Amino acid sequence: MGFNLGQYRIDGVLFLAPMAGVTDAPFRRLCRQFGADYAVGEMLASAPQLRNSRKTLARLKFFDKECPRVVQLLGADPVALSEAFHWAVEAGAEVIDFNMGCPAKKVCNVACGSALMREETQARKILEALGEVSQKCAVPVTLKCRTGWDEAHKNALQVGHWAEEAGFAMLTVHGRTRAGAFESQVEYDTIAQVASELTIPVVANGDIADANRASAVLRYTGAQAVMIGRAALGRPWLFKEIKETLRSGVPFELSHKEKVEAILSHRRWHFECYPEPVAVMTFRKHLLWYLTGWPGFEEVRSDLCQAPDALMQGRCLLDYFERQGWL
Repeated sequence: MGFNLGQYRIDGVLFLAPMAGVTDAPFRRLCRQFGADYAVGEMLASAPQLRNSRKTLARLKFFDKECPRVVQLLGADPVALSEAFHWAVEAGAEVIDFNMGCPAKKVCNVACGSALMREETQARKILEALGEVSQKCAVPVTLKCRTGWDEAHKNALQVGHWAEEAGFAMLTVHGRTRAGAFESQVEYDTIAQVASELTIPVVANGDIADANRASAVLRYTGAQAVMIGRAALGRPWLFKEIKETLRSGVPFELSHKEKVEAILSHRRWHFECYPEPVAVMTFRKHLLWYLTGWPGFEEVRSDLCQAPDALMQGRCLLDYFERQGWL
C-alpha cells in the first residue's frame, strides 16, 4: 500500500503526527529510524512578524536526509498563508501541511486551527489559496482537520471535498470534534465516510497506540494510513513494535537496553539541535515521558529534573542506566 505526494512516494501506513514542542528534527529522526513512514514537523505560525522568531526558526530545522521535509502551517489569513507557503519552501520544505485540527484555546481564540471548522467561508478561501500556491510552486499541500466544531456541526466530509477540489494531495482526519478535544470517543465512522467519498488519500488519526488498533482502524475506515501522535510520547520505538507485531503476528517489544540506546541517541541529537541551556530544559519532558514507570526511576527523578547543566543531567542519566544494568 502506498501513494504519491507530488514527486514523493509514501510507502507504508504508519505516520507521525505533528505535535507542538515534540516533533522537532531530533524526535522525527528517531521515529523515522524506528519505522515511521512519514513525519510532520511542529506547526508554524504564518503571521509575518513571527516567521523569524527563535522558536519558529528552531521548528524549521530538518535532519540530514529527511525526506520528505514536511512543514505544517497555522493561520487564518489566505494572503499571509500563501506568503508563508513560499517562505517555508524557500527554507527547505518539500510538503506543506495546513492545520485545521489544533483544539488549543489560544489557537482557536484567534480563529486558527480547528476554529476554522466553524468558519466555513474563510476555510474555503484558505484552501483555495493554498491549492493555488501549491500548484504554482509544484509543492504538495495537505490538510489536517477534525470531524467538525462540535456534535451539532460535523463537516469533515464537506471540508474534504473543498480540499480535494482545491488540489490538496492528502487529508488527515482526527476523529474528534474540536469540542471533543482529546477526550471524546474517536469517530471512526466519520473517517470511513470521508475515505470512501474522496479520491485523495485519507489518513486516520485518533487513539492509535498499538498494532491491534492500527490494523483495525485501517480495515474499518479504508484509510490509506494511520497517524500516531500522543502514543509516541516517550515511545518512538512504537512504530517498530507495531510493524514487527503486524509482520509476525506475535507481540513485539524492545528490550530496556535497546530503549536506552534510543534515549541516548535522542539526547545527543537534541543537544546538537539546541543551545545547551535550552536543550537541558526541553529534554526534561522527554525524560519524564521515557522513564516514568521504569524500575527505580522515582529515586532519581528529582535529580534528573533539577540537573542545572548538560554534564550533570548526563551523569545522572548514565548512573541510573548503569545501576539498572542497561549499559
